[in-house]
Amino acid sequence: MAANPLGAGRRVRAGLRLGSIVVVAIVLLGAVAAVVGAHYATKPPSPPTNFPAPTLEIVTGSGTPTQDENLLAVAPMLQLPAQAAQPQAMTAGSAGPVLAIARPTISVNRWIPGGFPDTPEGALGQLKALNETALASADPQVYARGYRELSEPGAPDPGSTGLAALLRSMRSRAQLPATGSVAGLTASYLVTHGQVKGAVPASHYVVVCVLGQLSIGFNGEVAAAGVGDCQAMRWSGTEWRIASGALAAAAPCAWPGSADMVKAGYRELS
Repeated sequence: MAANPLGAGRRVRAGLRLGSIVVVAIVLLGAVAAVVGAHYATKPPSPPTNFPAPTLEIVTGSGTPTQDENLLAVAPMLQLPAQAAQPQAMTAGSAGPVLAIARPTISVNRWIPGGFPDTPEGALGQLKALNETALASADPQVYARGYRELSEPGAPDPGSTGLAALLRSMRSRAQLPATGSVAGLTASYLVTHGQVKGAVPASHYVVVCVLGQLSIGFNGEVAAAGVGDCQAMRWSGTEWRIASGALAAAAPCAWPGSADMVKAGYRELS
């Protein structure tokens, strides 16, 4: 019987989707490397030499981005090699004391928990809640929905963020649909560390970064990488929202608990 080219093509595609854990790991870590490289492809404007201390006055911001805010947002973070995101040995070192993150006080009838206090740690807690919830499906469209729900008018487009680019790259490299649920595909993002990059107290604006373990699974095969995310946040008077203005520079990606993580300035969250 003659070979069926169409059937062979389908089998090849199925084989790619059902690849071994090695293939899944290459896909995930390759996506991380691609995102990091893309963010550093262009050099942002030179940052100010002095950032305000990471403490905030209780003042409701106007929601209009200022030059100080934009300069803080685009100031580059430490660059780490792509392999820093891979699982590696833990270190006893730290970049500073543990950051105490309050638990959300609003979760009923709400997809993304909220109700965090108007402190830098509160902004960290809100970003943690957003990312852990919105990345659970490994779907760029779902992540964009969560991002928009917590954004003020004029905030950067969710498609321009590093996490959205990572999800798009991961799905493309795995030859999966660009959006939508995929049978056998699982994901989780567990945030364990973070840092406050800086603040502009006058407008109640802060740039915070979280770091966690992103795990992608397919039919029981799981790969993980350390993935960071920085966002500019503004206190609206009642809650933290993704701020209008410039997109925050890419966060360092490092394996949580590693020496690279400490080098990048991340601190444990409790």
